[in-house]
Amino acid sequence: MEKFFLRFANHTARLAGKPWTFLVCLGVVIVWAATGPIFRFSSDWQLVINTGTTIVTFLMVFLIQNTQNRDGAAIQAKLDELLHAVGKADERFVGIERLSEKELDLILEQVEARALRIRGEGPPVVATRKQDAAKGRKKVKSGTVA
Repeated sequence: MEKFFLRFANHTARLAGKPWTFLVCLGVVIVWAATGPIFRFSSDWQLVINTGTTIVTFLMVFLIQNTQNRDGAAIQAKLDELLHAVGKADERFVGIERLSEKELDLILEQVEARALRIRGEGPPVVATRKQDAAKGRKKVKSGTVA
């Protein structure tokens, strides 16, 4: 059951993000609107679109959430592996996505304070290798700019 749902959720999420899916849905709304005069804009006519959109939205929320949860977990696993693989990385960061918002805010403050100490005041400098070389910055073994 889980594998079927996984394939179904992935397939549906991919289809939902396609331009032609939007165009099909737009076409349905246009046809519905065009039939308004035929049905004299009755309550039943309105109920059709309201019910249809509510059901589709309700089901899509769960499918998209499932896809995003798995994508987020995969990204976290990849980041955790990178933290483990990089010698100078602080492995205490592995799994911090499970901490409370308050705990994460505290860690973020500490990381930002460390970044300010390292680079000085002001925003980070984004430069090309050529620009770094012109300013006398050299690349150190770990991949950071010194």
